[in-house]
Amino acid sequence: MERESQFIGQSGAFLDAVERASRAAPMQRPVLVIGERGTGKELIAERLHRLSNRWDEPLVTMNCAALPETLIEAELFGHEAGAFTGATKARAGRFEEADKGTLFLDELGTLSMGAQERLLRAVEYGEVTRIGSSRPLRVDVRIVAATNEDLPALAAQGKFRADLLDRLSFEVITLPPLRVREGDIGVLAEFFGRRMASELRWANWPGFAGHVWDQMEQYPWPGNVRELRNVVERAVYRWDDPESPVGHVVFDPFESPWKPLGERAASQPESGDGGVQSVPRAPDLDAVDDLRAAVEAHERQIVEHALGRNRWNQRQTAKALGLTYDQLRHCIKKHGLSDGG
Repeated sequence: MERESQFIGQSGAFLDAVERASRAAPMQRPVLVIGERGTGKELIAERLHRLSNRWDEPLVTMNCAALPETLIEAELFGHEAGAFTGATKARAGRFEEADKGTLFLDELGTLSMGAQERLLRAVEYGEVTRIGSSRPLRVDVRIVAATNEDLPALAAQGKFRADLLDRLSFEVITLPPLRVREGDIGVLAEFFGRRMASELRWANWPGFAGHVWDQMEQYPWPGNVRELRNVVERAVYRWDDPESPVGHVVFDPFESPWKPLGERAASQPESGDGGVQSVPRAPDLDAVDDLRAAVEAHERQIVEHALGRNRWNQRQTAKALGLTYDQLRHCIKKHGLSDGG
């Protein structure tokens, strides 16, 4: 999630988390940030640093899950030359790099028990000892840690040090997932949509069709704001007609369009009348008493199905139906399909 969108939102849950971070920022105490992936834990850590009296000192970030266990302690505390195989020269650790500033430890729950023990000493006494050395070094570091795991539960199971958890949780800020941030999905989608349209050099931002708004509001957003940004930008990028509202959105970019027909039809999004799009069926000839109306209804069904089959790519749909792009656009408007049918 880019920095310009870091604090876009109007829901009470979101504003409360931001306010708690702002209030805790001037304190010199550790803060623990809890949240699912994509909720902006690193951005809250940045806010805690920028609004503190350490703002002009280093903000050092370390993802504890990104390194093998054998290197974690060397990264955190540094090492002396010859401390282990490959250590050809001395190296400062993240604590030393963050001296006078803030150290942000992401994915804290993945630390080994040994690393937790050394981290506890660093937090409690303000001292670190490089691997291969017996000389402790004084450091002045404010710790901000983040996780998406249930640390109290891990502590109860003996998988996380309870005393370290106590030391790091002077303040605990829980970031709300996007699915409970009432009103924020629309605000964020509009922001990301406008930005992508500008990047594509569209003359105007046409917005999203009504059924797309409905789909985005109903989707659970397991990847939170990061996923929302990707979904919106992908939808705008794939849309062929900058003059009309974006009418199709893909939540799973890995879903294959080459599924067997029956499986693909079953997975199509719901149509505007609440039913699921299926393979068009010919009308019951015995029931036809208005030829023009029957032809119009069947044409609408064919066009709607083809659009769903081609994921609302209008140029691809026109080619599949043997129409020009303008002819397809006429059919879409005639049958009222541009807003979900």
